[in-house]
Amino acid sequence: MKAKYLSFLFAGILLASACQNAKNNQSSTEASDADSTVFHATLDSKDVLLYKIGNEKVKVSITNFGARIVSLVVGDKNGQEVDVMLGYDTADEFIKNTNNFYGAVVGRYGNRIGKASFTLNGTTYLLEKNDGENSLHGGTNGVYNKVWDVKTVSQDAITLEYVSPDGEAGYPGKVTMQVTYRVNKEGGLEIEYSGETDKETVLNLTSHGYFNLNGEGDTTILDHELWIDADKLTEVDSKLIPTGKSLAVAGTPFDFTKPKLIGADINKKSTQLTYGLGYDHNFELNKKEGFAEVASLYAPKTGIEMKILTTEPGLQFYSGNFMKDEDPKGKGGKTYPYRAALCLETQHFPDAPNHESFASTTLRPGEKYSTKTEYRFSVRK
Repeated sequence: MKAKYLSFLFAGILLASACQNAKNNQSSTEASDADSTVFHATLDSKDVLLYKIGNEKVKVSITNFGARIVSLVVGDKNGQEVDVMLGYDTADEFIKNTNNFYGAVVGRYGNRIGKASFTLNGTTYLLEKNDGENSLHGGTNGVYNKVWDVKTVSQDAITLEYVSPDGEAGYPGKVTMQVTYRVNKEGGLEIEYSGETDKETVLNLTSHGYFNLNGEGDTTILDHELWIDADKLTEVDSKLIPTGKSLAVAGTPFDFTKPKLIGADINKKSTQLTYGLGYDHNFELNKKEGFAEVASLYAPKTGIEMKILTTEPGLQFYSGNFMKDEDPKGKGGKTYPYRAALCLETQHFPDAPNHESFASTTLRPGEKYSTKTEYRFSVRK
């Protein structure tokens, strides 16, 4: 299996390298196993292609459109390969259907900013409204909607870069950001984000992957078992904007301090659940500084377990409440119905630029934005 996979990768790398040299609109260091006849489009005069990294434990496909994870394949308890990431088969489908953010890096500001505005050094910045009166995941011109440049790619890692001009989507400063995906021998997919600015701004990048550990196309995540190391969550109003208060999770449907099925309490009476139509909340992680394990997700059906490690202070748990049968079909023409997937997004808190009590997301010239998250996969037998 290993020899076959490496041989496939090498052949693909040669093929796409030749293709990219001809197109000549990516970094000269780029190589990939992209098959442009299957996954290819052109946007903003740039080629949208697919790149693959992997090892014996985890195989990942990534597109430079929105630096998205297209597929994430791991083994289950029966030794079968399972793609646990929702998405589409073609580049055109991703480009036409950006509103669900499948697999994308979102920003400049992941999550919501209330009233689509914030004030920095006495200047108020007006952002794009794409969530009622609020701004979500960077607005309609967020980085999820851009073609990134591939800087380097190898068998086990890929680095992509996007330069967001001053004023894009209403945000100040020219920001150069990079994301590196790397697979490791522990079965993990590491995601490292970095950024620099020429003007004081805010930055909060995260990955908006939709997971179903039974495999994409399975109809529910309510049978998944979730643990989150957080004693508090961030209270939100009816528009899902933080009030500035923290709520204790003990004795509420939001208590995941011990592993429990997602479906156990999701329909219980709760104002916060009513506002989110389910779980769509920031959990304030107990961890302090550094890189640590903060959550785990387990699917008894496949035996697949996913641990989450991060440097970030928050974790947004979204239980697929806005998914519906009428959404555009996914991979292989599959329907992705209501609560057929979930997101676990590591982050600084939503609307932090408007709350002094929240950890700052301000980035200044000369500083470097740097965060790391890992989704680590294993099997319980």
